[in-house]
Amino acid sequence: MRLSTKGRYGSRALLDLALHRSEEPVPLKDIARRQEISLPYLEHLIAPLVAGGIVKSNRGVRGGISVLKHPEDIKLIDVIVLLEGSIGSVDCVNNPKACPRTGLCVTHDIWDEVEKAIEGVLESTTLQDMIERQRQKWDLKQSKEHERQCSSGDDGD
Repeated sequence: MRLSTKGRYGSRALLDLALHRSEEPVPLKDIARRQEISLPYLEHLIAPLVAGGIVKSNRGVRGGISVLKHPEDIKLIDVIVLLEGSIGSVDCVNNPKACPRTGLCVTHDIWDEVEKAIEGVLESTTLQDMIERQRQKWDLKQSKEHERQCSSGDDGD
């Protein structure tokens, strides 16, 4: 399976939204700037997430988007399916009747196992998991920067 920019950028945009959410909707232009995604493309990516009930779009002066569900209730598989469609890597896995060899084909079995493994990761990963992992990366980066400053003799005083 190869994710297109829809899946990659869409999940990044949703993570950004979750990290910067507050009482007010988050303007798309802010997400586009932080994630280095063109605004028109981001608008294209958000539409299926709105239609799928994951985010809500508000127009007007205080417009923007907001997450409709709690991050722990949003599974990455739901996001990817909305943005990419089926995650099947080969036709015969999604439609065994597409190939007369399906019942005897070992490679079919391998592709089926691969798809199940990918689905397992996406099914078990929530937006909240992604938030926590991002914060850990930020904390690690800050820690390394602090260590570098201390080792160079610049303790900030």
